[in-house]
Amino acid sequence: MIKIICLGKIKEKYLNDLISDYKDRISKYHKIEMIELKDTNNLEEEGVNILKHINNQDYVISLDIDGKEFDSVSFSKVLDNAFMTHGTITFIIGSSNGLHENVKNKSDLRLSFSKLTFPHGLFRGILLEQVYRSFKILNNETYHK
Repeated sequence: MIKIICLGKIKEKYLNDLISDYKDRISKYHKIEMIELKDTNNLEEEGVNILKHINNQDYVISLDIDGKEFDSVSFSKVLDNAFMTHGTITFIIGSSNGLHENVKNKSDLRLSFSKLTFPHGLFRGILLEQVYRSFKILNNETYHK
């Protein structure tokens, strides 16, 4: 299972459409769940709320600008290896203030897509697209270029 924990709601229809499209695509490979939590502007409070949704058996990937970067093929291998030992991969997208250290410390991997800053709604779509691309790569299906 893929679980994505994120803060805040997406208001823009075009971003919700993008997210919905990739969730549908991913669901052909794995069950996917998106958990939207309230953005409180208090990192400690947000961290407590996030940790409530993480199981000890989950492989936890926190999105962190200072995290490790991968290309798409290497990222697909990370997911494949995580699924070999864990039933759920949980991604965490923090608020605009980042993530509390307690959440980062709970993570098995701190992942960065870039040093660039992305709007949170758009980033959800980018993350989902890369997860979908990973499944296509792992299944030797046409898509990845």
